[in-house]
Amino acid sequence: MKKNAWIGTVASELRAYLGIERNNTSHREKLISALGAALAIVCVFWATQRALGAGLIDVSTSFFIIASMGASAVLLFAVPHGALSQPWALAGGHMISALIGLICHKLIDHQTLAAGVAVGGAVAAMYYLRCIHPPGGATALTAVTGGDTVYQLGFDFLLVPILTNVLLILSVALAFNGLFPWRRYPVHLGRRIKPVVSAESSGRETEITQEDFAAAIQEQDSFVDITAEGLTELLELAKQHAERNVVHPREIIAGRCYSNGKLGRLWSVRQVVDESSEPPPTQDRVIYKVLAGEGAYDTGICLRDEFRQWARFEVTLKNGHWMKTGESVDEAQR
Repeated sequence: MKKNAWIGTVASELRAYLGIERNNTSHREKLISALGAALAIVCVFWATQRALGAGLIDVSTSFFIIASMGASAVLLFAVPHGALSQPWALAGGHMISALIGLICHKLIDHQTLAAGVAVGGAVAAMYYLRCIHPPGGATALTAVTGGDTVYQLGFDFLLVPILTNVLLILSVALAFNGLFPWRRYPVHLGRRIKPVVSAESSGRETEITQEDFAAAIQEQDSFVDITAEGLTELLELAKQHAERNVVHPREIIAGRCYSNGKLGRLWSVRQVVDESSEPPPTQDRVIYKVLAGEGAYDTGICLRDEFRQWARFEVTLKNGHWMKTGESVDEAQR
């Protein structure tokens, strides 16, 4: 038992240091994201090649699609609700970063220094202009290290390929994500057409628990790269979930798991691993092990009544998340 606990502790700590989070999105959503990204890149290639063939773009402009668009496709189709994926972040991030990269190439002779200043300057500019888009850093770097093809374009690089690529991939993102009601892109569009929540919000005293947040995240069925508005919406879902799922344990039974229903570092799940057979109340004790949260993998012993006062409800582990007993994953997603 001690060996298993040690292995569990090491694995948990390693996962935390590496930043490995559980992904709650469905297989359907993952496949839709992959399909959307593939279609976007195909459309950008096809449209620019047609423009080249029709003479709308100078044939010498062979650098007609930039690699950073692949990274943008990941954000627009895998994280369409994220702040980094919104239209201004996409357009502003690429255009401003490209401009800074071109200026650095023109003014700084040492390419290594120019590359560093370009990426650093792009990050700062995106911060202040509220258009942080990680692929923009790659665009700034391309403007400095792209070679003669990019250098010959000069500031025309902003129009072809940057602006044309941005407009094409944005058009595909708007059309493709619009086919699926739950994929809100841009995210503000989803807020405008979404019906107002009818649940009463006045006089609420229901405490939000860790399990309610887990259920709300599963209900989203999307990779969560959350904005302030998105967090508010998630909190609202968690409140509704708490109000319709208030459960308190009537009995403390050996072998079952219980949660204290708190949030963050105070949240904890304990399993009753053994109990005494002595008559209550003074000798009626339980032995428990902490399975998750505060004091994970610790063991303890206390009176059954003390444990009951600590526990708020019984929980079970489903799909890597602790859920209130009797609640299925499908119920949490509705």
